[in-house]
Amino acid sequence: MHTVVVLALPDAIAFDVATPVEVFGRARLPDGRPAYRVEVCATEPVVAAGPLRLVAAHGLEALADADTVVVPGRADPTAATPDAVVAALRAAAAAGTRIASICVGAFTLAAAGLLDGRRATTHWAAAGLFAAAHPAVHLDPAVLYVDTGQIVTSAGATAGVDMCLHLIGRDHGAAVAAHASRSAVAPLHRDGGQAQYIDHGHTRTADPGLGPLLHWIEENAHRPLSLDDVAARAGLSVRTLNRRFHAHTGGTPMQWLAGVRIRRARELLETTGHGVDRIAYQVGFPSPTNFRAQFKRLTGVTPQAYRTTFRPASTGPRA
Repeated sequence: MHTVVVLALPDAIAFDVATPVEVFGRARLPDGRPAYRVEVCATEPVVAAGPLRLVAAHGLEALADADTVVVPGRADPTAATPDAVVAALRAAAAAGTRIASICVGAFTLAAAGLLDGRRATTHWAAAGLFAAAHPAVHLDPAVLYVDTGQIVTSAGATAGVDMCLHLIGRDHGAAVAAHASRSAVAPLHRDGGQAQYIDHGHTRTADPGLGPLLHWIEENAHRPLSLDDVAARAGLSVRTLNRRFHAHTGGTPMQWLAGVRIRRARELLETTGHGVDRIAYQVGFPSPTNFRAQFKRLTGVTPQAYRTTFRPASTGPRA
């Protein structure tokens, strides 16, 4: 039987620990037998997990017998990874064990050197921190999970469910994965990746000089603003404005403006029944076609698909 070992480190995120335990633990083969043996190991007998305390039945030696190791995230992803954990993960990788991470558990894999030169993902909110700490990793913060074969990483929270269901499909086929998805009351596949969950246009810049301008953009995003309009408001040349924006936000003023408009459009899609065309004009896009293109580029899904995912069932779109 395929053995999955979940590695619970101090201050583990309880949801991340529970996800593989439940999803793999409830998977069944066509004849009804369990598809996996699931164990939890830790560096110490009792591990803090937020308000919970987890009693681990195994120590790090369990990794040597695992077919798959799952590393949950920690409350502080920048916390030092114990040397013994680094050594155990490297030994498991060298032995050919499949190693997966959930959410900011990717920080632990990166600390062990398992992600260098590989494509990987993590929770979108920690992407900037991860990229700065581990530049050798090819980070893709827009997807729900990345499968490079032996090493698999997933984004935050329920993206761990997506990854576990994907691995069940890899191991036992679509029928077993579909049964597991029904048991988890979760879709077997979700469209759009985690880009649709990112709060575009809401991240604040470290440059205090741009603060008033960003506030002005927030207040006037519904207007037909041009780059010249934004530069004039800032009292800067277009070239200087672009340079300062790129240095402190990583993008351009018009990308920031688009992000603000998309965030507002998402709020309207979630909370109103306004038609997509009406929302496009409300938030400041020059045309519904431009709005749809920008929305798909930034979120990975269409406005209607986003509304279907996030709108309360009682709210319906109006023409």
